[in-house]
Amino acid sequence: MKRTSRDIRTANRYEVLRQIIAASPTSRQELAAATGLSLATVATLVGELLDLRMITEVGFEDSAGGRPRGLVAVNASGGALIGVDIAETYVHVELFDLALNVLARAEEDVRPGESLPEQVVAHVASAVGSVVAQAGVEGSRVLGVGVSVPGQVDRATGTSEYAPNWDWHEVPLLDLLTEHIAYPLYLDNPLRASAVAELWFGAARGRGDAVVVNLGTGVGAGLVLGGALHRGVSNSAGEWGHTTIVLDGRLCRCGRNGCVEAYVGASGIMLTLRELSADSALLHPEDQTATIAALARGVEAGDPVALKALRDTVRYLGAGIADLVNLFNPEVVVLSSWVATALGEPLVAQVREAVARHALPRPMAATEIVLSPIPTDPVCLGAATFALEGALRSVGQRQHKRSRTAPPS
Repeated sequence: MKRTSRDIRTANRYEVLRQIIAASPTSRQELAAATGLSLATVATLVGELLDLRMITEVGFEDSAGGRPRGLVAVNASGGALIGVDIAETYVHVELFDLALNVLARAEEDVRPGESLPEQVVAHVASAVGSVVAQAGVEGSRVLGVGVSVPGQVDRATGTSEYAPNWDWHEVPLLDLLTEHIAYPLYLDNPLRASAVAELWFGAARGRGDAVVVNLGTGVGAGLVLGGALHRGVSNSAGEWGHTTIVLDGRLCRCGRNGCVEAYVGASGIMLTLRELSADSALLHPEDQTATIAALARGVEAGDPVALKALRDTVRYLGAGIADLVNLFNPEVVVLSSWVATALGEPLVAQVREAVARHALPRPMAATEIVLSPIPTDPVCLGAATFALEGALRSVGQRQHKRSRTAPPS
């Protein structure tokens, strides 16, 4: 799809604001150097962001032999953003100020069998209402709500095209949410959300090429290539969890056999545990979160079944990540989402060893493998940036309409 000049302007405005959020206070000269845009373009974009009250002037700094440089910083109280992380077992919502500091959180459990779109929407609406009330923000200050839902999504129409874990097909999710939530809504996928969060604030910051591996109930890989989020032609890039790792292997919930997710997703890990010891105390049937937490405690305590389950999981995970290293030659592979967080450094240490056994030496030597350092929910953070991007896009559209309808001077 060809980008218009308005698309490019929106992207530049977003990139300048991103740099200001990352490095407040900063000067226009520093912004030009960081973004690669001309000083004149940056000055224009900074002026627009000042008019929108998203940033503010905060004084001057001395420059070598020249006039003092004006400094700008993000205006944290200039608006609020909401990020929604819809997962198979929970809905987590966070409300952020414009500096992307968390002001309020809410979480609702999604119980087994609560997979109808109307049930999920009810959880989202309740949690969004909760964070707005907790933060005490006026509705007019909420610039938008970014919503992350697993599976294939159409951002333009707000449709969940296919969510295999719930057997959703062509669900008009944003239309359903609009019936309960009055703020502007923006839909995307957790792979993209996690990758953006790491690019802005996490292990991919300042990196040109990164892979963010999401390990939860679902499994996938968010891709940062050439310093930018890679979506693919149909916003479907990163479905690594549904690549085949074992021919004629375990049945995956997508309906195919031998997928990565069937071995390293939460339900795959539970099946591994069940195969090792059907009556293991680590197993909590129908409760993925409790099982993974028990597995993590068992690994820490040296429980032999837990240690074997982790080794078996890492055997497949290491081979799958080695494929990503060989394919994309990233600077960093980030292990993210709740399963990775629960299993922590014991998982990361074994994954490093397993990937090194499978990956080619040259790309492996250039790749770090780390746990996500983001202290909050990375998916909520990334989803909030999608709301921010949408707010900047809508501003650009309003400006364009005004310029077209303005009477001739």
